[in-house]
Amino acid sequence: ICCLVFSRLIFGTLYPAYYSYKAVKSKDIKEYVKWMMYWIIFALFTTAETFTDIFLCWFPFYYELKIAFVAWLLSPYTKGSSLLYRKFVHPTLSSKEKEIDDCLVQAKDRSYDALVHFGKRGLNVAATAAVMAASKGQGALSERLRSFSMQDLSTIRGDSSSTVPPSVTVRTSSKQSHPKPSRSASEGTGSSGKH
Repeated sequence: ICCLVFSRLIFGTLYPAYYSYKAVKSKDIKEYVKWMMYWIIFALFTTAETFTDIFLCWFPFYYELKIAFVAWLLSPYTKGSSLLYRKFVHPTLSSKEKEIDDCLVQAKDRSYDALVHFGKRGLNVAATAAVMAASKGQGALSERLRSFSMQDLSTIRGDSSSTVPPSVTVRTSSKQSHPKPSRSASEGTGSSGKH
């Protein structure tokens, strides 16, 4: 199957693409029209193939038949794409052209409206998600900072209790930067000074 897909890619797409390039380069109208007919038929074939692959892939020699069909379209002897285009596609498209154009205009308008609508909704969802993430992130950040603060305070309290003697209390004041001895400690020193 892989070999068949590869050969279809080469003969159904790359080969016609190269000869379409040559037709455009040489500005040969006959070749140009021939390859345009091929691409129209090939586009219809590819569209139909999307559905037939689902339902007919079990059919014996299904992939081989698809390769044979592409070869028939390309062959200069059978002129399959030209034959299908002139017999079926051109008359059908000519008779339904106005309806197809109207449908395409309506589809274009609807798709533009839907795109704008979904674009606005997408932006609203993205903005809401960003705000929620930021608020959750801010809450998590403040909780994290709060936990660091409490941990730091407990560490400082633990360190201060081991370095400061129990009889001395620490006061923080803007005028004083040194710790003052407590009253009982000063009375002890004061009474020894009197003796």
